[in-house]
Amino acid sequence: MRKIIYPGTFDPVTYGHIDLIKRAIELFDAVIVTVAINPGKAPLFTTEERVSMLKESLEEFPNVSVDSFDGLVVDHARIVGASGILRGLRAVSDFEYEFQMALMNRKLANNIATVFLMPHEKFTYLNSTIIRNLASLKSDVGDFVPPIVAEALKKKFQNI
Repeated sequence: MRKIIYPGTFDPVTYGHIDLIKRAIELFDAVIVTVAINPGKAPLFTTEERVSMLKESLEEFPNVSVDSFDGLVVDHARIVGASGILRGLRAVSDFEYEFQMALMNRKLANNIATVFLMPHEKFTYLNSTIIRNLASLKSDVGDFVPPIVAEALKKKFQNI
């Protein structure tokens, strides 16, 4: 069975993330979406909230599971038996950072490949930071995120 992990903060998950997951489903037997616990970031949503929103947003895909991890991505890939790490490339600006990470991951675990996929062009401008900013300004983000995420964002920013 060919498994791939898709690590990220997913704060929050967007339709761009889901588009990449759909693309990965066509290439791999199992996709494990892994919420990264990054002490260097201050996410809007807790790890548990992000995992829950992802699970609900992805429930229609039987070969997709969701978990979380703290530590090196390659270590988590080994633990879950994944042979690859999925990364999205929206624009050239993503490439340099992702390339450096892929090379480091290869150095740490040369048997785990990094697979780059591009989202549909209608999602290339989309990222979680933009969504959080729009939601904080009371803008409707329903075209960019699943309904559970739009509702959660509304609740987070209702008293601001």
